[in-house]
Amino acid sequence: MTKKLTWLILFFLSIGLSACSPFWQGKYTTAFPSAQCLPSFPDKDGWYGGDGAYSIKLDQERTLWLFGDTFVANEKGRKDRIGMDVVMGTTLAISTCSENNQFHIHYYLKKKNGKFVSAFGENEWLWPQDPFIINNVLYVPLLVVKAMLDLKAPLNFKIIRHKIARIKNYTLADPLQWNVDYIDLKDAILPGIEAFAPTSVVFQNYVYFYPLYISVKKIAKVSGNILARIPIDKLDDPADSMEYLNKYGKWEKGLVPDKAKIVLAASVSELSVRYHDDDKKWIAIYLSPQNNGNQLLYQTADTLEGPWTKPKALVEKIPEVDPKSPRYDDQNFCYAGKEHIEFAYARNLVVTYVCNSSENFQQQNNFIRKNLFLYRPVVKSISY
Repeated sequence: MTKKLTWLILFFLSIGLSACSPFWQGKYTTAFPSAQCLPSFPDKDGWYGGDGAYSIKLDQERTLWLFGDTFVANEKGRKDRIGMDVVMGTTLAISTCSENNQFHIHYYLKKKNGKFVSAFGENEWLWPQDPFIINNVLYVPLLVVKAMLDLKAPLNFKIIRHKIARIKNYTLADPLQWNVDYIDLKDAILPGIEAFAPTSVVFQNYVYFYPLYISVKKIAKVSGNILARIPIDKLDDPADSMEYLNKYGKWEKGLVPDKAKIVLAASVSELSVRYHDDDKKWIAIYLSPQNNGNQLLYQTADTLEGPWTKPKALVEKIPEVDPKSPRYDDQNFCYAGKEHIEFAYARNLVVTYVCNSSENFQQQNNFIRKNLFLYRPVVKSISY
């Protein structure tokens, strides 16, 4: 696997750089239960589309949403993104549900010297991954991205490091007032890990992660999602405490990469793993790495280590990459499939995915700038 192909995989199956997906309910959508508060992502507060769409319940009323690179504008009511700025990094929002189950969202876009900027990092390009809360502290894993000006857009970037943002005063109503410091994971991450926290799970005395691992050795090419964990009491200084699951089902520190166990063959940099008490099962949800992300898949397991069942489709065809759909374009690809369990109702999974375009988003006349339905989370409520 060439270096270029490695990053092509990460680009197309992961955190997008250009633009992508809509809140659109296709013909296959399951009817939404009337008693359910379901997310939606309208253009407001200067926000005109972002990817990622990780969520976490902060308290009984508020849910935090985290987006990657985001289209932004001061003008209200825009019908396209032509000439619009892009925040390269992370933006966030807070949502609530009213007493009559109406979903409300407010985007908190950060500004500096009158210009929209990333919520995290003054001088760094940081993409969000799956957040978690431990001991009343909010942790947000982040990918540190480097622009590669010598490479052709949209593949002109590289993941160079991993961090975790630590926020102790997230109970404040305004996220722009939160104090953030950072845990650097550079001494704790195995070589070959492209994305450390595609999903995060707090379970018993550990935080578990499912890193996307890609080996580019000439003899053997291995890729997939492995399993790592950090003891909760070592989270603030994890370098000497990170453990990886090996091929023999044992936990090791300082694991040789080729001995790491591929727990999920999904090979994605965004997914969710959540426990469903009704089934007594863990459910992993992600978008297919094949065919430009044309299916939303799920697998189940009794334990985080697996074994996991074979992938099955929750959504058979994603419209944005289906040539028969009016939403289709031959440059579209979809990714970032995940569950938002805080919105689950009865036996309905609430999931999102995002669709993007492989066109250079800097160009002003491309598909993604002319079509606002791309590059925003698509929401589905699906019975299972």
